[in-house]
Amino acid sequence: MWTLPDPVWPVIVLAAIQLVDGLMCLRPASFIARCLEGVKWPRRYWRLMPPIKFAAAAGLIAGIWIPYLGAVTSGALVLYFAVAVAMHIRARYLGRDFYLNALGMLTICVATFVFCFAL
Repeated sequence: MWTLPDPVWPVIVLAAIQLVDGLMCLRPASFIARCLEGVKWPRRYWRLMPPIKFAAAAGLIAGIWIPYLGAVTSGALVLYFAVAVAMHIRARYLGRDFYLNALGMLTICVATFVFCFAL
């Protein structure tokens, strides 16, 4: 396992995705609100989503220079989206949002972790 990402560009792309996702969670876009409601995520916790996304983006970017931080952040995102997939399955919310939002992001996060830190 590498201490710093190689190549760096997938980490930057994933950080940008997390940043945009965090911005869209500030006042949840309709598809995000629909997804959170679909998995029965309590509305009182919705406000936690932007700081989590911003922290992930910051950890990925800082991890370009700080050993292990990018790998840990990337691994945490894999776990985050694995939980999201499990929540979709548990709620039986298996439509478009499940495939694009949860599985799509899990795939991107796993690919980033494997290609940048594990190979």
